[in-house]
Amino acid sequence: MISSKTGINIPWVTEMRYLWVYFVQSNILKCSLTVAKRGFYWAANSIFGKIGRSASEEVILQLISSKCIVILLYGLEVLPMQKYQLNSLDFVNIYIVQLCQELVQFDLPSVHLARRQKVCLDKF
Repeated sequence: MISSKTGINIPWVTEMRYLWVYFVQSNILKCSLTVAKRGFYWAANSIFGKIGRSASEEVILQLISSKCIVILLYGLEVLPMQKYQLNSLDFVNIYIVQLCQELVQFDLPSVHLARRQKVCLDKF
C-alpha cells in the first residue's frame, strides 16, 4: 500500500478516471475507450428514441455528428492513440458510417480525431 504524506492509504487501481477520461494501468500512457463508446451508444439511442424515423437521414447524421461523436472523442486529441484503438473507434458504427460516407460525406471517428489533434497541436 502506498501512503500519502498525511498517512492516508492510497489504493492501487488498474483504472482511474480524470475529467471523464479513463486511464488504464500500462507501461505507456493509455486510456480505455469502453466508457466513451457506451456514452456514444447512449446518446445515439437517445436520438433515435426521440426522433425515430420521422427525421431525414441528413438530420440524423448531423445530430450524431454534433452530439454523439463529441462524446466518443472527448479528450482523446491530446492522448497518443494506438492503431487498434483507432480501429476500435471506427468500428463503433463502421457499417452505417461507410454507407453514410458515400451518401453525405460522413467521416470516420478516426478522421475527426486526426483533425482535432492537428488543431490541438497547432495551438501549441
